[in-house]
Amino acid sequence: MTSFVVGAFEHPTRLARDKSTAMLHAEVAAGALADAGLNLSDIDGYFCAGDAPGVGPLSMVEYLGINPHFVDSSEIGGSSPIVHLQKAALAIDAGLCNVALITQAGRPRAEGDLPESAVRNANVPENGFELPYGLFLAASYALATKRHMYEYGTTSEQLAWIKVAISQHAQHNSNARLQTPVTLEEVLASPMIADPLHRLDCCVITDGGGAVIVAREEVARSLRRPLVKIKGADHAIGYQRGFDVDVTRTAGIASGRGAYHQAGLIPSDIQYLSTYDSFTATVLFAIEDLGFCEKGEGGRFVEHAGLLSGIGRLPVNTDGGGLCNNHPAHRGGITKVIETVRQLRGEAHPAVQVPNCTLAMSHGMGGVLGQRHGCATAIMERLS
Repeated sequence: MTSFVVGAFEHPTRLARDKSTAMLHAEVAAGALADAGLNLSDIDGYFCAGDAPGVGPLSMVEYLGINPHFVDSSEIGGSSPIVHLQKAALAIDAGLCNVALITQAGRPRAEGDLPESAVRNANVPENGFELPYGLFLAASYALATKRHMYEYGTTSEQLAWIKVAISQHAQHNSNARLQTPVTLEEVLASPMIADPLHRLDCCVITDGGGAVIVAREEVARSLRRPLVKIKGADHAIGYQRGFDVDVTRTAGIASGRGAYHQAGLIPSDIQYLSTYDSFTATVLFAIEDLGFCEKGEGGRFVEHAGLLSGIGRLPVNTDGGGLCNNHPAHRGGITKVIETVRQLRGEAHPAVQVPNCTLAMSHGMGGVLGQRHGCATAIMERLS
């Protein structure tokens, strides 16, 4: 891949009562363009997913006033923006566009929307087999987590360490929804949502969004911005027949393998990880499936500040992640790319900036852990 991330912007709001969803998409697009030093007229590729209002990209292309040569509306839930990062790079390499805009935004908090509502109401083939038995979002994640505990001895305390570390990062983010660090005891004392997941094991609900801009190398080198190259990216779909009914494994095994292969790297090369954290268990599963430790060793990997920047073996979600900072439109994928770019540029908060960060990973998971889901993984490099 020869494409670069040249612009990144995260909307500062976490409650958008006075903005439409289309306006949020437009505002994050404007922020990313300003960050890159580009104009709307420079955009000739546009990528969005189901959070964008209208039919695919049709409404947003008109709303933004752009005339792209190439559009894409691939949808695999919260990991869609990372798939878009991969597809934008491929489109640029193929000569289909030169500068691609990716947006994600929504306002579920202002609308009082719950994460399960779309799944509960959708006319999808599996609902008749699952919904009568209560296998909703949190319950399915809890089922997979409980199985992991049974097979590998993982504990609620180990999961709580994930929240503790990420909350320590969030205190340095003035826009984070939850800015107060929490203790292990506070996580474990929070109300049970779906055994073994407590309230503080669950992500926040926020409005807002973000955008990134991907460009070919000639454009990137003309912009006077730090050079962040997409080294490798891949995505994969997971469902239980494909894993022989093993709910402790995700499609991240395949998406990670593909990204490493393209980049010519191995897990120990990665200095920073921005990973999906809809629940604490989502982080633990990703760390294992992306190869940072063996399957079943995730609990020991994350405990005792194992994910804390400056202390732990693998800094994770230094912006506060979905657990504390932002999970806009029930979809956290775009924020994973944005914080990865910040780290590689050296623009993260000084208290959490990884020293000399040159190789970092963004990883997303959309759908539902333990059921059908999609994972996307991208490795990026800071060039001198």
